[in-house]
Amino acid sequence: MTAEQIETLFTRRDGQFAFARWGRPIAPVAFGIEEAALPVVKGALEAVAKLAGHDMVETDPELGSNLMMFFFADWAELLDVPGMDGLVPDLAQQVERLQAAGANQYRFFRFEENGAIKAAFVFLRMDDSLREMSAQVLALSQAVQVILLWSEDAFAEQSPLALADEALVLRPEVADVIRAAYDPVMPPAANDASHALRLAARVPS
Repeated sequence: MTAEQIETLFTRRDGQFAFARWGRPIAPVAFGIEEAALPVVKGALEAVAKLAGHDMVETDPELGSNLMMFFFADWAELLDVPGMDGLVPDLAQQVERLQAAGANQYRFFRFEENGAIKAAFVFLRMDDSLREMSAQVLALSQAVQVILLWSEDAFAEQSPLALADEALVLRPEVADVIRAAYDPVMPPAANDASHALRLAARVPS
């Protein structure tokens, strides 16, 4: 990927460049899925974390779980979950916006003082399009999209996944960006587009 292509992956709809990676080990938990699907979700998260060279743990000492994934049928269900309004700012307005947009997924991040990702919340409304996906595709896609603070439209035109000899894999160029983003010498967060140049310099040509 060129620096310009990488820059678009982290440029938000308001034109601002915003990059962040996790600053602490990821401690995930999933709600609303069958127990048999949990290993698929955990396996996908572990695979992407391993690619990044980042750790996963059972619990976060401060938060318990710092990556929460919610699977449900209707956005309105979130309004009935105890404590959800404490996790998501302006929950009622956010639900109304997501309903109006017909959205089937939403990700919300919290950040450390240095800008690194501290926690993430993934909400998936299981509409027809998501139910048609295999558990593996859905889990790996979400794992990719939560490992970094991508732009809202980073994967709107093309999935981060691909098939290689009938095996599901990350697109090589996406995997390269994730590896570069977690290079220990790189800062955990950046708001200047010049960061895309530093990432591009670490991506194999």
